[in-house]
Amino acid sequence: MNTTEPQKIMPVTSDPTAIGQLGLAMITLVAASQKLGWTEGIGALTSIAICLGGIAQLYAGMMDAKHNKSFGATVFFAFGVFWLTVGGAWMIKAGVFGEVLAQQYDGRQLGFFFLGYFIFSLFATVATLEATKQLFFAFIFIDLLMLGLTLNALGIVPEFAHEMAAWSELMVSIIGFYGVGGYLINNHLGYTLLPMGKPFGVLKK
Repeated sequence: MNTTEPQKIMPVTSDPTAIGQLGLAMITLVAASQKLGWTEGIGALTSIAICLGGIAQLYAGMMDAKHNKSFGATVFFAFGVFWLTVGGAWMIKAGVFGEVLAQQYDGRQLGFFFLGYFIFSLFATVATLEATKQLFFAFIFIDLLMLGLTLNALGIVPEFAHEMAAWSELMVSIIGFYGVGGYLINNHLGYTLLPMGKPFGVLKK
């Protein structure tokens, strides 16, 4: 009897982490500049949210899925649709989709949306204990960002929450840009020039 062992075929694709982190770093940089009063309005910010925050991270998530990297696929895809949703909400509020929908806009619904992402990011932060330290610290500030956005949208200590969200978002961007450099340069060179930090190793079976 002739038996053939099944073979698993994996597509050969490049590591999308650098482009995914670039999308995150760019949108958080520009969004932080608006929260901190360095820039004004959401005209340019909306397109950046859709293209870099949304599409770039969705691409990274889909490529990570092809690598069978469930964490990267889940996180990049989740935050890709996060920024697409936020960009869409800004457009609704601005009346792009008509006055009827704009009049029904309730920012508190975004508050509960941010709360859901705060819960999600807490779980992701635990997982990053066994990833790189760069990713772990990025998620610490993502946690603070989501908490600040939640409190601000729900009208709970809004001024403090706004400041916390703004500075946390800037830190996410700074750490994200370091990650872009690390993944891009290290992968290109084939050795570690910019250290990303080894896992903490605290989660054991």
